[in-house]
Amino acid sequence: MPHLTISEVAKQVGLRSSAIRYYEQIGLLPPPLRVGKQRRFDNTGLYRLAIIQRARQLGFTLSEIRELFFGFGKVTRVSDRWRKLSQRKLDELNSLMAAIKSVRSLLEKMMTNCRCETLDQCGKGIFHSASGFIPSTPLAANPRRTR
Repeated sequence: MPHLTISEVAKQVGLRSSAIRYYEQIGLLPPPLRVGKQRRFDNTGLYRLAIIQRARQLGFTLSEIRELFFGFGKVTRVSDRWRKLSQRKLDELNSLMAAIKSVRSLLEKMMTNCRCETLDQCGKGIFHSASGFIPSTPLAANPRRTR
């Protein structure tokens, strides 16, 4: 396979060129060959980008992807790396699902039980509520998501 320009790679993997340059800048991609001032990528770059794309689709952060590439001993099989990181991600998702269920339950209770006429009355009810309409752990809109 001939070496591809960054725009050709971007088209093939469905990324912007700026994202590819960013991945290179933070060390997730090996430095590509340079022809003049142009980056030229071989299969290694394409395959690495495929891994990054799949990991991002699965919700892995760039820090977790860095760990996949560099956080294990050289003799650690890739399947073992994926297994470890995937288990950690599944645990995180299970915690998030439990939080979502808790928030859903609280919302349903509020829809059913709220008879407040004013915000002060509502706040007083929440403040004094033994059942606790305020979740103890707020649900993040997009937990631990980094670029």
